[in-house]
Amino acid sequence: MRQIIEKSFQESIAVKAAILEDEQLQLSIAAAAQCWIEAFGRDGKVLFCGNGGSAADAQHLAAELSGRFYTDRPPLFAEALHVNGSFVTAVANDYNYDTVYARIVQAAGRPGDVLVAISTSGNSPNILRAIEKAKEQGMKVVGMTGESGGKMAAMVDVLLNVPSRDTPRIQESHILIGHILCEITEKTIFHQ
Repeated sequence: MRQIIEKSFQESIAVKAAILEDEQLQLSIAAAAQCWIEAFGRDGKVLFCGNGGSAADAQHLAAELSGRFYTDRPPLFAEALHVNGSFVTAVANDYNYDTVYARIVQAAGRPGDVLVAISTSGNSPNILRAIEKAKEQGMKVVGMTGESGGKMAAMVDVLLNVPSRDTPRIQESHILIGHILCEITEKTIFHQ
C-alpha cells in the first residue's frame, strides 16, 4: 500500500517538475490566461467542457471563476456545459452524444468568448465537435490535454498539453494549471 502512495506522489511531482522546466508550456499558460482576461474584459464568458473526470474539472474551474477564487469580488461569467442534465440527456437521445457540447456552444457561444476544451487524450469526439463549433462562432479555444495533444492540438488557439500519458497525472496537473489561470485572471481583472 505504501509503495502505491509513494509512487503516485513521485509521479505527480515528476509531471509538475516537467511543466516547471517547459518554457513553451508556461508561455501557453500565460496566453490562455490572456484569452480569459480579454473575454471577461469584453463582458464575455468562458465555457468549459470535458468528459468524466475532465467534466468534474470543468465544473470545478467554472465555479472558481463564477463564485470566487482567493478574494471576494464580482462574479465572472463561466459555466461548465454539462451541468444541465436534462439538456445533455435530451441531445444525446435525440441526436447523439458527440453533438452534446457543440449544440450548447452554438446556443451560448459568442465571438470573443472562450471555450476551454478538456480531454486527456485530445481525441474525444464530442470535445472535437465543440471546438469546431466554437471556431465557427468566432470563439477562442484553449485546449487542456495530455502530452501528444491528440487531434485537438491542431484545432485550438492555445494548447496546454501536460507532459504525461497517464490520465490521473494529467488531470492533477489540469487542476493546478486551472488554478493558476484563475489566480492570474482574478488578480489582473480586479487589480489585486
